[in-house]
Amino acid sequence: MNVIVRTNDRFVTVDGRKARYLEEGSGVPAILLHGSSLGSSADVFRRNLRALGAQGIRAIAVDLPGFGKSDPAEELSGAARNAFVRRFMDALGLERAALIGHSSSGGPAVSIALKNPDRVSHVIVLGTGSLLPPLEAQGTKVGGREGAAQARLEERMVKQEPTLADTRALLEANLYHHELITDEELALRHQNSIGPCFEQFVRRHAAAGDDGGGKPAVPLWQRLVELKQPLLLIYGRNDRARAEERAKLLKERYPQLDLHFADGCKHLVPWDAADLFHRLAVPFLKA
Repeated sequence: MNVIVRTNDRFVTVDGRKARYLEEGSGVPAILLHGSSLGSSADVFRRNLRALGAQGIRAIAVDLPGFGKSDPAEELSGAARNAFVRRFMDALGLERAALIGHSSSGGPAVSIALKNPDRVSHVIVLGTGSLLPPLEAQGTKVGGREGAAQARLEERMVKQEPTLADTRALLEANLYHHELITDEELALRHQNSIGPCFEQFVRRHAAAGDDGGGKPAVPLWQRLVELKQPLLLIYGRNDRARAEERAKLLKERYPQLDLHFADGCKHLVPWDAADLFHRLAVPFLKA
């Protein structure tokens, strides 16, 4: 259960830049997209690849530009990131694949599927808060002390490379089962949080305020039911920003959504809820 498997790095050229990815198995192709927090990379899915690959899924986790060992991109817009995913598929010769987005990559997975229905077979969303309705309409405030503490830690890290203790603190803030943070996992996460990865994190943070045109007229969470592809959503009951309450609101508004909650799970769904993720994802992708 939740065993870390060493996976060899693979590289492919996408738009003239090196992109690193990890791959296990054969069968239904599925591309796993990590989030954007400091230290994120394809390695977030190392404990999932072998389990999916052994059950008829061609599981492919990629370092997005500027993360892990992938070269950075000049353009930091959402459109450029989405284009990278499509070009990555082209580079691997994939005409169609499922998209599995964790955290901030859930929105891009949905956006790509909406705009390119011929390229995406299925969509799985893992803990993406931006795809949940807000609670402000009910006069409540999203966040809490835990979320504020994490925001302060991340803000401090923008100004200075994290220490190993900082990296552990960020992992613990996003993880319910702290025992999963082995020395190997911590060292790998820290390696992806310093040097060029840290420089790109600072660059992305500086560009975050420039959304190139403001919020869309219709929030993306309201467009989930427009997807032509099967959609599976998994959220941790203990995730930040009152995600469970907001996910229940989403289910109430759109009862047809295939939405599941993971007990004993915070934001790192691929770690905390690995067994549930595998159990739901395999038949979903192969149906």
